[in-house]
Amino acid sequence: MNGMPPIHHHANGGDDLPGTVLAVLLLLTAAGSYLLAVRRTRRRNPAQGWNPWRAASFLTALALLTLALLPPLGPAAHTDFRAHMTQHMLIGMYAPLALVLSAPVTLLLRTLPPTGARHVTALLHSPPARVLAHPATALLLSTGTLAPLYFTPLYNTAMNHPAGHWLLHAHFLASGCLFAYVIAGPDPAPARPGVRTRLVYLGIAIAAHALIAQAMYGGIFVDIHAPIDQVQQGAEIMYYGGDIAELLLAAALVATWRPERRAPSRMRRDQKIGRAVAPR
Repeated sequence: MNGMPPIHHHANGGDDLPGTVLAVLLLLTAAGSYLLAVRRTRRRNPAQGWNPWRAASFLTALALLTLALLPPLGPAAHTDFRAHMTQHMLIGMYAPLALVLSAPVTLLLRTLPPTGARHVTALLHSPPARVLAHPATALLLSTGTLAPLYFTPLYNTAMNHPAGHWLLHAHFLASGCLFAYVIAGPDPAPARPGVRTRLVYLGIAIAAHALIAQAMYGGIFVDIHAPIDQVQQGAEIMYYGGDIAELLLAAALVATWRPERRAPSRMRRDQKIGRAVAPR
């Protein structure tokens, strides 16, 4: 067998109306909550305020999610693999980057009372959060799950049930946000490694995306019930769309990187000597 996917049809998307309505309500709630938090932050500290580009980034993310979930793209993703892959790119790569760059955790810390902010900070420093926010974990949950999804019957099973389709959306969004946060997020991340390490993990993600897309295009190990031309064009969307998204993520990493300045060794030694002989 040459591994080419058989030709079938996806499940009808008509039963997804309740889920779509719920998604719209959640997006509107998220927009209102974020803007309300920005207003509260500006009132508490007018001098510091809030970067308008952060708010614009958050609204852009919500616009991308709206584009992915509502007609015409949302219903088309049930019957056309190319639409599904476009939806995947928007929900799993582009919207998460915009969401992360809006710094929602920093905004939350500024709006919470001191007790609540301390609880959030403690959660960020907890061992489970450190494990979850490690690049290896984020890479496994985002890129590492693509092979089981498209090279096993998992994708076909999910597409045959509206709940499975929404679970895919939730996974793409959550894992995409986690990976973008770990690589280039402006929010505090106590367990985040250095820039070189993050670039290595980003390079692995780029290579893995390319290999999976190429295997999909060639019909190698692929188990996707869709016409072959749709699978190949979907693979092209994944290949080129993924490259652009990952280049944007790399640019965000470089833009948010602040190298630590270290004093020369002789200056540090003199400072230590000065502290040692200073009168007490």
